Amino acid sequence: MSEVAHLTPPELEAGLATIRSAPAGAGSIELIVRRSGLGEREELAEAVLDPVVGLVGDDWSTRGSRHTPDGSPVPGHQLTITSARSIGLLAGDRSRWSLAGDQLYVDLDLSEAALPVGALLEVGEALVEVRPEPHKGCAKFAERFGRDALRFVQSTEGRALRLRGLHAVVITGGTVRTGDRIGLPTG
Repeated sequence: MSEVAHLTPPELEAGLATIRSAPAGAGSIELIVRRSGLGEREELAEAVLDPVVGLVGDDWSTRGSRHTPDGSPVPGHQLTITSARSIGLLAGDRSRWSLAGDQLYVDLDLSEAALPVGALLEVGEALVEVRPEPHKGCAKFAERFGRDALRFVQSTEGRALRLRGLHAVVITGGTVRTGDRIGLPTG
């Protein structure tokens, strides 16, 4: 198996213009991924978002967390949404996108300025709320995309643009499909 080359800081910086040009207010769902177990990724054409379990069949509600006193899942981390443009830059080939471990990959401006904490997003038939907890990279993220990529998404600008994505919770459940609209409520 050949080693994947990671981008250098100048290459990462050069990709910012494309990321910043993502549509504001409304965009599209480019990829849906269900994590059914540790390290497992299943790309889906359609999924159901549920207020109790998040993305149905995903392991968020069952795997627990070391960040809670009782080992239960972090309530505000029910759903992770990331920028298809950002992960496209970091991962390169689309076949590597799901390695990021997020559930929804979208073409939408995810910046704090465009989507403040508490913002509601229509996601297909569902409604989700942007949570305050930052979505950070981790050692696995650095291993898969490089230490420079981790520093890039964790920089002040990277956090403001939410280059690593955001956390959300499902307010109203519903079906979501690749190609569906994601954006601020229309009515």
